[in-house]
Amino acid sequence: MSRWTLLEPIRTRLADEQGTLVKQPRARIAPCYPSPYHVGMSSLGFQTVYREIHQHADATAERAFLPDDVAAWREARVPLCTYETQSEVSQFDCLAFSVSYELELTGVLEMLELSGLPLHREERSERHPLVVCGGPLTFSNPVPLEPFADVVVMGEAEELIHVLCDALTLGKSAALAHLAHHPGFYVPGLSSTWPEVAKADDDRLPARSQIITPHTELRSMFLIEPERGCSRGCTYCVMRRTTNGGMRTVPPERVLDLIPGNAPRVGLVGAAVTDHPRIVDLLRTLVEDGRQVGISSLRADRLCARPELVSLLAKSGAKTLTTAADGASERLRTALDRKTNAAQLIKTATLAREAGFRQLKLYLMVGLPGEEDRDLDELAEMAGEISRIIPLRFGCAPFVAKRNTPMDGSPFTPIEETERRIAYLRARLRGRAEIRPTSPRWAWVEYMLAQGGEDAGLAAEAAWRAGGTFAAWKRAFRESGVKPFAARRVLDGRLRLPQLAAWPTVA
Repeated sequence: MSRWTLLEPIRTRLADEQGTLVKQPRARIAPCYPSPYHVGMSSLGFQTVYREIHQHADATAERAFLPDDVAAWREARVPLCTYETQSEVSQFDCLAFSVSYELELTGVLEMLELSGLPLHREERSERHPLVVCGGPLTFSNPVPLEPFADVVVMGEAEELIHVLCDALTLGKSAALAHLAHHPGFYVPGLSSTWPEVAKADDDRLPARSQIITPHTELRSMFLIEPERGCSRGCTYCVMRRTTNGGMRTVPPERVLDLIPGNAPRVGLVGAAVTDHPRIVDLLRTLVEDGRQVGISSLRADRLCARPELVSLLAKSGAKTLTTAADGASERLRTALDRKTNAAQLIKTATLAREAGFRQLKLYLMVGLPGEEDRDLDELAEMAGEISRIIPLRFGCAPFVAKRNTPMDGSPFTPIEETERRIAYLRARLRGRAEIRPTSPRWAWVEYMLAQGGEDAGLAAEAAWRAGGTFAAWKRAFRESGVKPFAARRVLDGRLRLPQLAAWPTVA
């Protein structure tokens, strides 16, 4: 396949974008997303960093993504290039990776190799670009990135990205020495400890789309966060109320001022959007303005308390209402400190039917600590009641314990047992609800990385080099001797763990 053929989709997407930025200053940074374009351009953090770099007087940003067809790029021996000018990524001063979750680690490796750069930081010299990793993964466990990153940016990057831009003018070695002593940065080999997760000043909120494109998961939708963080204490969640000061809200007036007048579709994004005290006012204004609106993280208790939310979403054109059950039973939801109960989920179904929705979708975790078949039976009974109200579908994911949560260290329910529970649940739901589970095998890989250290990162490299199959991952973890953080005792329905010294902590 020729270089022209490989670059043609890039040029097509670029031509369809609105809001692309171009300038020619001193420092050139390539924001890199280790998943394909249609995923990366749905990331508010990635788009925010792109805009912030352009606002710096001495820096410019050109985006790069994991190619849709990696094999074709490998076979053609075409170096990875940026979107804005199709320049080789290896020629930039800095590659800034935004890593959302554990399984994107192999995307980082793939992009580095396609760029012709050494994977390991110790193999790169002064002439190579600075490789920086940040993103949502740093709120939980960035340690597996350490063998590959020159710098790790911890947490919210709106202000830290400007510190990085300033440092790039010093030269690579001097930049590393400077960043190693700056809050929010971890420089392997130079920093003595992992820093706390950084918190951006509230004046820099909200994050929002810079570029609108039809080639994403959320087609031509302008995304903006009316709030950041969460006010709740769900024990499995990294973004709980103790993370970076809990929920920080943005006045609806500011949100509305930042939404382009020509954006017909608007996505309100955040960990707890429906907890915003003025969310009804904001949604009503957008819908009355003729916008189609989507909201992430709908909470059933809020929908029941504010039923106008449901009718407004239906009026804006939504056909499926999505919220979360999380645990299969009241007992499990209580242990998770989840504020949703079965009565609220059933009432949400009724509100959805009355508003004209075609379907209710519920997110569910299986394999939670202490989960039994009786919990799944309780879920099936509730599903039966809901299915008589409105068609029901479950999005089902195996539970993966994350660092920096109260459930840190919880064991992973064995793959075979997780598969049995999904099969059991599918049988119990037959004729009542559809269930679409994610793979227990890949959830286990995610768990091993989420609970691992540098050795887990090196095992990821070995698995990737061996073809990236599940068998390759199993073999890599086994041969590398990777062990997840040991499970602790569950007391009074809550997982209680000691604080770990020298591990990234949430401010």
